Amino acid sequence: MVYRLYAFNRRQTISAGDVKMKACVIGAGIGGLSTASLLLQNGWEVEIYEKEKIAGGRALSCKLNDYEDLLQRFEMKIIATNPDMQQICDMAKEYKIDLGFHLIGGGKRGACIKLLRQLNIKANFVGSRLGFIGDKIDYPILKAKDKAAMLPRILQLLFTRKSKIEEMKKLSMEEMIRKYGRGKLKLVLELFPRLITTVNDLSKISAGETFFAQRELLGGDPVVYPYGGLGNISKALAAYIKSKGGKIFFGKRIKRIIIEDGIAKGVEIEGELKEYDAIVSTLPVQHLFSIADEKEFPEEWVKYIRGLEGTGSILSYHALKNLDKNLLNKSFVFIERNVDFEGNDVVGMIDFKMNYETGVTPKGKFIVQSYAICTPHEAKNERKAIELAEIIEKNLQKLLPFKKHMEWSIHAAIWHLDGVAKTIDNEKPNVATPVKNLYLAGDSVASKGVGINCAADSARLVMEELF
Repeated sequence: MVYRLYAFNRRQTISAGDVKMKACVIGAGIGGLSTASLLLQNGWEVEIYEKEKIAGGRALSCKLNDYEDLLQRFEMKIIATNPDMQQICDMAKEYKIDLGFHLIGGGKRGACIKLLRQLNIKANFVGSRLGFIGDKIDYPILKAKDKAAMLPRILQLLFTRKSKIEEMKKLSMEEMIRKYGRGKLKLVLELFPRLITTVNDLSKISAGETFFAQRELLGGDPVVYPYGGLGNISKALAAYIKSKGGKIFFGKRIKRIIIEDGIAKGVEIEGELKEYDAIVSTLPVQHLFSIADEKEFPEEWVKYIRGLEGTGSILSYHALKNLDKNLLNKSFVFIERNVDFEGNDVVGMIDFKMNYETGVTPKGKFIVQSYAICTPHEAKNERKAIELAEIIEKNLQKLLPFKKHMEWSIHAAIWHLDGVAKTIDNEKPNVATPVKNLYLAGDSVASKGVGINCAADSARLVMEELF
């Protein structure tokens, strides 16, 4: 057997015994670290280039004095604080927060934890069911009697044949609710598709995609969070990569991907040309052409990629000095109905897993992390962003009198929550590009789940293409 490597302006044939295949991964977020780990597990040499000085991408954890600067680097910004940010940094030096809201769906059934198990990486998580903030507080959302009443219809939808699910991909959740939405099932169909896709507009959410994603996660904890903060996942993956001989170069920005005759052959970095057998970009896919000449791709594909839209949100952190023990480590969802946002409703989540027990706050302190889904355009609109922050606090107040116990709060706008929105008219791209040996990974591609699970699962898809 031989491997065929493509050098700049020439072609070489090298025996398998002489050299390992070598990959370049652009970005040390969850997608890049996951892909690099699986490549190493399959015998490749791997070099990762990360423009920041820390691994994790949009799923990193940091101290508060670094938070505002990092937000600006990842298409986010602070919209309001109480007190001002400098005072918060002075009084909260021992706190650790995540760059965005990142509970991990599906527990052991989710792609992230599956990957960690595959790599034999040990990590501890705290998990919970979901409650609902309505006219009254329901925890969990579905009681035993609700499940018994809904079970026949839920099973019918979840275990529909894959061929039928393919047909349902062009059917919107709005249509599905009109057909099946009765009682508590209507609430479930209004909530979970929005949480799975981080999109509020039910007319844009694919019923088939939603049920396929939900089926993959059936039986796991609805949401989990890692002890020590989200950044511990990136640290564990980075440690695995280094233990297997992989290299991570921090503070290094790729200038361009070198493409010749429809084949990706290497990268240019700091004036040096480096050859690789495969190149994996984890940039937001819409940014691919900032390092790859769009003339090397089919015109229609370029137009398609440039037209893809992401998702947005408003993220809130509330630091509390006291917390009702009945709320500790639980998560709740809400729907704010008939509001002037796309889809007419806003869905969000409020979570109590960031605390001293999970290792992200000082002893006896708590952080409530919350988010409200919106479009990138709405996240960039200051008036809309403030309105969403107020919606979050309105629903938080229903759970506890938070202002009485609050030490500080931060609200941030994120207009790149998920790289590409998973909607009917906004189909996510495959990991393989039209350019040979150039692949995509991260939450922009058509992998399972949302956020971290989507990014982790993209690594599996890259492996399928390579092997």
